[in-house]
Amino acid sequence: MPKRSVSKPLPAFASEAEEREFWETHDTSPYFDSKQARSAVFPNLKPSTETISLRLPTALLAELKELANKRDVPYQSLLKVFLAERVARETSSLSGAFGRALQPTKRGRRRLRKSKISRAARG
Repeated sequence: MPKRSVSKPLPAFASEAEEREFWETHDTSPYFDSKQARSAVFPNLKPSTETISLRLPTALLAELKELANKRDVPYQSLLKVFLAERVARETSSLSGAFGRALQPTKRGRRRLRKSKISRAARG
């Protein structure tokens, strides 16, 4: 059965909340014709990275370059991956420690347990 090329008309929405609810429960494909899609061009976009200067011990840089060479990737890219993984791990371990520090009391209220936070801050 051939696909129809005419798209369904969009309903009129009274509010953004109503439109949001509609799209959460409906598929977009009957309402949009992909044949009419155009490529978007975004000139003059600024890169989402920032250049920094980082001094590393010579031996550490040599090890990093060796690891990157074994993986056939630039050492700067490997360093970014290592940093991203470590920051994510540190962030999750800190938030997990602070999240566990809030324990419900018998009355159902939450109180901050200082011992858990001080241990989490020490690492």
